Amino acid sequence: MADLGIARLNSDADANATLTRADLADVVHRRLGLSRAESASLVERVLHHMCADLSDGHNVKISGFGTFILRDKGQRVGRNPKTGVEVPIAPRRVMTFRASQIMRDRIARG
Repeated sequence: MADLGIARLNSDADANATLTRADLADVVHRRLGLSRAESASLVERVLHHMCADLSDGHNVKISGFGTFILRDKGQRVGRNPKTGVEVPIAPRRVMTFRASQIMRDRIARG
């Protein structure tokens, strides 16, 4: 997987810092030489396409990163933990993320 310098982006920052859209756009700007506006637009378009495909019911797989998987969960009966009353839980669609083996190996190495 190509290293775009994202791992070093916040090397001086808090270890729990969150990678944001602006951070991604900044990496694209620095590494590819696009203007800041073009970089932000590129990041937004990629995220838009991912969201659109997920909204249409398709899974999204990014090689070397992972897969966003949609699952349909059926109706089930839940229980209010405070009162013990059974409550029906409506069917719904949920999204999960499964990291690729490459990503899991990188995370394990630290």
